[in-house]
Amino acid sequence: MKIFQELKARGLVAQVTDEPEIKELVNSAGARFYIGFDPTADSLHVGHFMALCLMKRLQMAGNKPVVLIGGGTGFVGDPSGRTDMRTMMTEETIKHNCDCFKKQMERFIEFGEDKAIMVNNADWLLDLKYIDVLRDIGSCFSVNNMLRSECYKQRLEKGLSFLEFNYMIMQAFDFYYLYKNYGCNMQFGGDDQWSNMLAGTNLIRKKLNKNAFAMTINLLLNSEGNKMGKTAKGAVWLDPNKTLPYEFYQYWRNINDSDVMKCIKMLTFISLDEIKEIENWDDSKINQKKELLAYELTQLVHGEEEAKKSQKASRSLFSGSGDDEGIPTTELNKNNINIINNNVKLVDILVDSKLCVSKSEARRLIKQGGVCLNNQNIIDIDFVVAESDLIKGVKIKKGKKVFRRVVIK
Repeated sequence: MKIFQELKARGLVAQVTDEPEIKELVNSAGARFYIGFDPTADSLHVGHFMALCLMKRLQMAGNKPVVLIGGGTGFVGDPSGRTDMRTMMTEETIKHNCDCFKKQMERFIEFGEDKAIMVNNADWLLDLKYIDVLRDIGSCFSVNNMLRSECYKQRLEKGLSFLEFNYMIMQAFDFYYLYKNYGCNMQFGGDDQWSNMLAGTNLIRKKLNKNAFAMTINLLLNSEGNKMGKTAKGAVWLDPNKTLPYEFYQYWRNINDSDVMKCIKMLTFISLDEIKEIENWDDSKINQKKELLAYELTQLVHGEEEAKKSQKASRSLFSGSGDDEGIPTTELNKNNINIINNNVKLVDILVDSKLCVSKSEARRLIKQGGVCLNNQNIIDIDFVVAESDLIKGVKIKKGKKVFRRVVIK
């Protein structure tokens, strides 16, 4: 099966501008395509992961990726999917985040001569002259059409700043610039980016009388999964210092049953023939499917050794075998915790280890029976843990799926 047909079979293709032309370009390894990544944090998250997997597939089929880091668009912020304006970042923060993105992407994409290249739109956007842009680029855009775009419509009632209103023009200019200077003929992105991507293809066709193409990929998971992947609070990061490999593994191990096969098709590199066999597994094997998904993706992001450790820890925790290797560990500084008569309140431990954001949340969780300490359910909000036990390390279970080993030093 050729690569474009495989993308469709995996459920990755949402919308395309010119399917016959795109199919021919992609299948013949003639696509010089780009995907943009705005540096909104100092790590990529699972929302970016899907785009990186798509890039990797296309590169393996001989197509040439252009990774666009949004060092320029990061000064504005994409309003797509937002109910409010993004917090504006400083130039130093944007640069730092761009550098972090570059390091992480090298794990997925092969860069080098005649392979993939990485560019930063700060190199051309920050030097543009306002009046020149208004006359040369702004004249190609209809405000009426822009306001009909989904990325703007949802914001009009609550308020859309003029700053954000310019984002579509900036993204369109990126494609225009990449077409002229790098021979980039195609843009990929999530299906929430469709309006912005069309703006880029139309700009190229108006200004250069050349054909450029756009294809969007289906957004992954249900709304809860997308929210968890994209928001800063509770986000699932690719950086192991922000989301531990075990926690990354558990995120995929615990996704909804209805999303498992979708994720296996879209994100793993398991062949479609094997996936057909997995689809025919009995419903009782849903946990095996989840384990397979979690292992494959953890291996992609963190390597085989971490995937094996995470799988072993997950299995032992849920089976109660007592093998704690690989469980996320939080080390607390003895000088920074409240030790009274050689004991520490469990409520304080939950907050200090960041398992709970406040003491009130910790008390509520304990009252509801949502905390286990060394496999013992605790319901007493005044329960204390001996300092000597904390020095050796205690195992805390929050709810049904969150485990943490806590030690003091």
